[in-house]
Amino acid sequence: MATSTSPTDSLSRAEKTARTRASIVRSAHDLFAGRGYRAVSLRDIAAHAGLSHPGLLRHFATKDAILVAVVDAVETSGLDGIPFPPPGSLPFSGLAEHNATVPGYLPLFAALTGEASVPDHPAHAYMRARYVQVREAAARTLADARTHGRVDPSRDPAGEAVRIAAAWDGLQLLAQYLPQQVDIVDALRRHEERLGRPVGHRDHATPSRAEDPNPIAPAPPLVPADDTSGYRVGRSRRTAILTDALALFARSGYGDTSLRQVADAVGVSKSTLMHHYPTKEALLSAVVAERDRRIERKVEQAAIPRAADALRAMPDGAARDAVDEPGLIQVYAVLSCEAAPADHPAHASFTHRFRATVAHFTALFDAARRDGDLSYDRDPAFEAMWWVALWDGLQYQWLYDREGIDVAAHLRAHLDDVLPAPPLAQPEAATTSSTASP
Repeated sequence: MATSTSPTDSLSRAEKTARTRASIVRSAHDLFAGRGYRAVSLRDIAAHAGLSHPGLLRHFATKDAILVAVVDAVETSGLDGIPFPPPGSLPFSGLAEHNATVPGYLPLFAALTGEASVPDHPAHAYMRARYVQVREAAARTLADARTHGRVDPSRDPAGEAVRIAAAWDGLQLLAQYLPQQVDIVDALRRHEERLGRPVGHRDHATPSRAEDPNPIAPAPPLVPADDTSGYRVGRSRRTAILTDALALFARSGYGDTSLRQVADAVGVSKSTLMHHYPTKEALLSAVVAERDRRIERKVEQAAIPRAADALRAMPDGAARDAVDEPGLIQVYAVLSCEAAPADHPAHASFTHRFRATVAHFTALFDAARRDGDLSYDRDPAFEAMWWVALWDGLQYQWLYDREGIDVAAHLRAHLDDVLPAPPLAQPEAATTSSTASP
C-alpha cells in the first residue's frame, strides 16, 4: 500500500527553516498591520503561524527581531514592479505612491523608527545603516537630476537629500494622526516641483516687505491646562514627579529611565508613583505634555512681532534642545511613533498636539505671506505641514546619527529657501558726478 507524502517531506532542513521563518514574518506582518506593533505578542504571532511559542523562539528570539524582518521584507518586496525611473527624474512621489499600496507599510515603519531610536535597541544599527543608504541614494538621484536640469544648480544635493528624507519620514507619521490633512504623495510631488527653482525664489507678484507686520494669531494650546483635580498635596506630588521625570528623561532618555528611578528621585515609593501614573507610558505622556506647557510659556514670554523672525529664531531652540534635553527628544520620538495606532491611550493627545502645531505654523506662515516675507506662490498650510514633518524627521535622523545630522543647520537651510532674509540696505547713490578713480 502506497503511503502519501507531504510536499515538504522532500525539502532540506535549510528550506524548511526558510519556509517557517517566512510564515512567521507573514503572520507578524498581518498582525502588526491590523492591531499595531505594541498590541501583538510573540504568542499571538506563534498562534497565527501555527507554531508553539518555543517553536517560534527557535527562529526569532524577540519581537523586535521579527519587526526588523517584517520591515525588511516589506521594503524588499515593495521594490518589485516599480519601473526604473528615467535619467534625471525625481522618483520620490512615485515611490511614496507605491508604498501606499503596500498593506501595513506606514504603521510598521513608524513603529520601527521610534522603537529603534534607543541606542541599545536590536534594530538601532539596522535603522542607522538604512538612513545612510537612503540619504546617499537620494543625493545621487538629486545630483543626476541637477545635471539634467530637473533640479536648480543652486541646490546642494547632499543637503536636499537629508531634508527630503526627513520630511518624508515626518509626513508618514503625520498621516497616521491627521489622515484627512496629509497627502504624502501630493506633498512630495509639490516639493519635487519647487526643487527646480533657485534657492530663495520669490514670485514676482509678491509685494515688498511690509514695515508694519501683521498681527500673529495666538497659538492654540498644545495640551490641556494643568491638572487641578484632587487635593493640594496630590497636585504638588504630581508636579514633583513630572519635574524629576523631566530631568531624568532629558538626561538618560527613554530606555535607561525606569519608574523605580523616577520614584527614587522624587523620594516616594514605586507604588505611590504608580498611583499617579500607573504605567511608564502614562508617565511619558504626562512628561511630554509638561514639556509642551513649558515651551508654550517660553513662547509667550519671548513673543516676536514679525512672523518670519519668529520662524527664523526656531532653529536656535532646536540647537539648545540637542544640547540640554537630548533624552526628551528621544522620549518624544519613541512615544509619538508608538502612539500612532488609533487605540493607543496617547493617540488622541498626539492627534490634538499635531493638529494644534500645524494650525499654529499655518498662522505664522500666513502672516509671513501677508507681510511680504513669504513668496505669494507658496501655500501657508502646505509650508506648515512640511515644516512640522521636516523638524520631526530631522530629529529621528539625529537620534541615529548625532554627529552627522545637525537639526538646526538643516532647519536654517530650509528657511533660507522658504523665507530668505531681506537684502541688506544699499547705500544711496551719489547725487553728484565725480571724476575720481574708484
